[in-house]
Amino acid sequence: MKQSNLKAWLYLLPAILFLGIFMVYPLVDVFIYSFEEGYNSASQTVFGVGLYNYSFVLHDPYFLQAVKNTLILVVITVPLSTGFALLISVGLNSIKPLRNLYQTVYFLPYVTNTLAVGLVFMILFKKTAYTDGMVNLLIHAFGGETVDFIDGPYWAKMFVMCFYTVWVVLPFKILILTGALASVDQTYYNAARVDGTSKGRIFRRITLPMISPMIFYLVITGFIGAFKAYSDEVALFGTNLNAAGMNTIVGYVYDMLYGDSGGYPSYASAAALILFAIVLTITCVNLLVSKKTVVY
Repeated sequence: MKQSNLKAWLYLLPAILFLGIFMVYPLVDVFIYSFEEGYNSASQTVFGVGLYNYSFVLHDPYFLQAVKNTLILVVITVPLSTGFALLISVGLNSIKPLRNLYQTVYFLPYVTNTLAVGLVFMILFKKTAYTDGMVNLLIHAFGGETVDFIDGPYWAKMFVMCFYTVWVVLPFKILILTGALASVDQTYYNAARVDGTSKGRIFRRITLPMISPMIFYLVITGFIGAFKAYSDEVALFGTNLNAAGMNTIVGYVYDMLYGDSGGYPSYASAAALILFAIVLTITCVNLLVSKKTVVY
C-alpha cells in the first residue's frame, strides 16, 4: 500500500512542481507585493508594509472606471451570450438537414483570432474621414443619425464592446450546449409527447433541468472570462484604454506594470488581488445558487 502511494506521488510530482512554480509561487509573490509600500523594482527596496496600495487603487479614478466597465460587461454579456447560445442550440438540435454545416458556420468565429475579429468590428463601426462605416451606413439608410461607435459617446463604445464580446464567446457556448442537448435521453421526450405535453412545458420541465449542469458551467466560465477581458478592448479601442474610457480591471493591472503609467508592481498586485476577491466571491455565490437550481 505504501509503495503504491509512493508511485502515485511520483506520478503527480511533475504536475505538483509545475503548479507550484507557475501558479502558487506567483500568487504568493503577488500577495507580498500588494502590501509593500513604495516598492522599487530597480533597488528592490520598500518604504514599509501596509494597506496603502489597496487604498490608492480603490481611490484611483482609472481603476474605478475599469471596475465600472468590467461590471457592465459581465452583467450584460454573460446572460445574453448564454441565452442566445441556448436558443441557437435548441434550433440546431431540432433540424436535421445541413445541421453539421450550420454548426460549423456558428463555430467559425471561435477559431478566428480575436484581434483579427476586433479589427473587423472596428472597421464596421469606426467613422473615418473617408467613410462612416458600414453600420452607420445602414443606420443612415433607415433614417437614423450616424454615431461614432469607437471614438464617440460612452454608451456607443460600451455597446460595441458588449456586442463584440457576445459575438466572440457565442460559438463555444453553442458547441457545449449542442452537445448537451444531443446527450439528453429521448425517452423523456417520447413520454412527454404521449401525454400531450406542450413544447414549452417540455423545454422548461425536461430540457432545461437535463442540461442545467452545462448551463451552470457556461455561466461560471462566462463570469470568469468577462472579468478577465482585455485583449478584445485593445483590438477595438487601441492600447490607450484609459484615454478612451474603456479600460478593464485586467487592463488596469497591465498598465500599472507595463503601460504609460507602468512601473508600479505593488499597485498592480493590489488590483489583481481585488479582482481575485471579486471573482472568488461571485463564483462562491454561483455555487450556492447552483445547489438549488442545477439538477445532477
